[in-house]
Amino acid sequence: MDTQTRVSLTGLKKLTSPWGRVPKRQRVGEPGSEFGPPWPALAIATGRAAIPYLRELRHRVGPSLYTVVLLDPQTGARTADFIWVPEHDRLRGPNVFTTPTSPHGFSPERIKDLRASLPQSMAGLPQPRIAVLLGGKNGSYEFSEFSAADDARFSTSLQALARLGASFMITPSRRTHPGLLQVTDAATRNAPRILWDGTGDNPYPAFLAHADAFVVTADSVNMTGECCATGRPVYVFHPSGGKAKFHRFHARLEDLHATRRLPDVPDRLPAWTYPPIDATGIIAREIERRWLKRKAWLTSPGEQI
Repeated sequence: MDTQTRVSLTGLKKLTSPWGRVPKRQRVGEPGSEFGPPWPALAIATGRAAIPYLRELRHRVGPSLYTVVLLDPQTGARTADFIWVPEHDRLRGPNVFTTPTSPHGFSPERIKDLRASLPQSMAGLPQPRIAVLLGGKNGSYEFSEFSAADDARFSTSLQALARLGASFMITPSRRTHPGLLQVTDAATRNAPRILWDGTGDNPYPAFLAHADAFVVTADSVNMTGECCATGRPVYVFHPSGGKAKFHRFHARLEDLHATRRLPDVPDRLPAWTYPPIDATGIIAREIERRWLKRKAWLTSPGEQI
């Protein structure tokens, strides 16, 4: 078994995950099943629905299977051999590994490849080019109730950056509500810019690679982390609200000198530097190190398994 499988639970199984059992129809362990022999040496699970499958595999295969969970499984630190959580989560243990940001698809190699070719649409924008990455409503930030004061702060900040000579590359996300996009549009209308309207290919990867600096809304942990993989300045706009774990996340990145709060009226263009934060690579190397250590333990002379 050497594959990637998306699992989906329904009904009572979904309600009881991650604590429930694997549905019998999956025929775990039987020939021809997606979850049958030959067994893998390494199994990685992410999401609550995947936890029952990982638990079943661990039970059937035994210690020769090294198990990994990405994000808190909600079933305790003993759920897998290795558990990764972001630093702002609370789960800890000898097998729990943390990083300031989350894993993502923008490796140093991919960013280098993207930087090798500047799209023509961006070539005409004067530097510094600032990518404005818009998030939206989640469980911590109610952008749908974006206050007039927050609107004014964000607008004023963007206008000040424009007066300092910045151009803009703006992209909304699926969670961006019309009001936030309208505020951004109005604030940057008189500056050189690209504002993606959702049609055609998403320019986000190119924006990430070619921006000289970033403005990102505080609700998006993922976009903030991806910006920090570039080593380029990241301004974070904090609207009203926010829960403690978001505050911990942003405080940690400020401590690492990767991000700063977006000033109400910036008086200079962002120009600081820091070592890019490659969470994906860090996590992968740590999984490999611990997995190889387990394999060495299993094959050591005189060891009875």
